[in-house]
Amino acid sequence: MVTKKQGGRVEFRFCRPNARRVFLAGDFNGWNPSVTPMTRTASGEWVHELELGEGVYQFKYLADDAWFLDYAAFGIEQGPFGWNSVIVVDKQKWCQDGMVLPCGEGS
Repeated sequence: MVTKKQGGRVEFRFCRPNARRVFLAGDFNGWNPSVTPMTRTASGEWVHELELGEGVYQFKYLADDAWFLDYAAFGIEQGPFGWNSVIVVDKQKWCQDGMVLPCGEGS
């Protein structure tokens, strides 16, 4: 699952409680499967938070040498080497009450 947070932060969560190691790979790190390790939570989920600029990014999770898509992301797209999950980071306007609006919407 992918959650957009304030300030361009994006949280990635992957449920694979029996995995020994999980990494996040995608456009944002040159598809290098070893530079973005995820951290296991007490509940067995794996998490990692990144700051991403505005854009569309493809990514996958690598758990114990097997690749996984995130079907709870913003969709999937065909890449040059197969299907990938997608995250869309819009330019955002942060309101005083904590709501997030795409840039240009709202008062």
